[in-house]
Amino acid sequence: MPRNALAVRIADDISSLVLSGRLRVGAHLSAQKLADQFGVSRSPVREAMEELEDRGIVQRIPNRGYFIKSAGIFPQEAPDDDHSNPFDKPNDYQKIASDWLSDQIPGEVTEQFLRERYGLTKTQLTDILLRAAREGWAERKQGYGWRFLPVAKTAETFEQIYRFRMLIEPAAMLEPSFMIDTKIIAEQRDIQQRMLDRDIEILPGEKLLDSGSMFHEALIKMSGNPFFYQALVRVNRMRRLMEYRSRVDRRRLYTQCSQHIEILDLLRKGNVMDASFLMRKHLGGALATKSPIEIGE
Repeated sequence: MPRNALAVRIADDISSLVLSGRLRVGAHLSAQKLADQFGVSRSPVREAMEELEDRGIVQRIPNRGYFIKSAGIFPQEAPDDDHSNPFDKPNDYQKIASDWLSDQIPGEVTEQFLRERYGLTKTQLTDILLRAAREGWAERKQGYGWRFLPVAKTAETFEQIYRFRMLIEPAAMLEPSFMIDTKIIAEQRDIQQRMLDRDIEILPGEKLLDSGSMFHEALIKMSGNPFFYQALVRVNRMRRLMEYRSRVDRRRLYTQCSQHIEILDLLRKGNVMDASFLMRKHLGGALATKSPIEIGE
């Protein structure tokens, strides 16, 4: 039976998590945890599970729930262009984000204006606006309408985000409460190695960007200081808004993933000071190679 767009998107995202190794074959899928993760009710999650069952990626076991059955089919290989756009077929969320970044829509809008401009149903638009609010660039106005926030909209802001990260991420490793979690390190190392071996060439650009964010968020979480973690999650969400107009340089990702592995190996050996130094160097290098002029155009 046909699925609604939200359920299909959730199914696609879960499928990508399986492909990238963050969800393993045999893993149990909790509807409530997935609903919390995607910021939706359990209804579209259950529909997404049915979609994945039709694809042969999950199986339903009576009285136990859904479990990952297969890694599914790999997506088509990445285009030959090493600077391919991460969003070759922008969805409605990305169209609205792009129009806001390029000043094609005003900073304060009504839901009716957005529905008419983009041909959306009320349910579709609500999902998009709630996601924008979660990612930190939209808020509901008191009483009526929505306001888009001028966060991560300029090249200067993009640079400020990286400089902020260069302060908090290395410092988080030096917190007295920082505890090395060998399980997290092993999981992240597997993901980064799989990126080098396969994923950089076959995963869509959006999923590659997600993998990078998850690496940094997993490490800063080991600081034991929730304010470091919450701050990084928030700026990463803002940064994603800029990246809707950037291009993924897959060649550069080989260097970044290799550096991720170097940091993980230092932490695994207990060499936290050197890992902190390398993290700052890594973020500084990423800022230097990601042209804010290109992104801000």
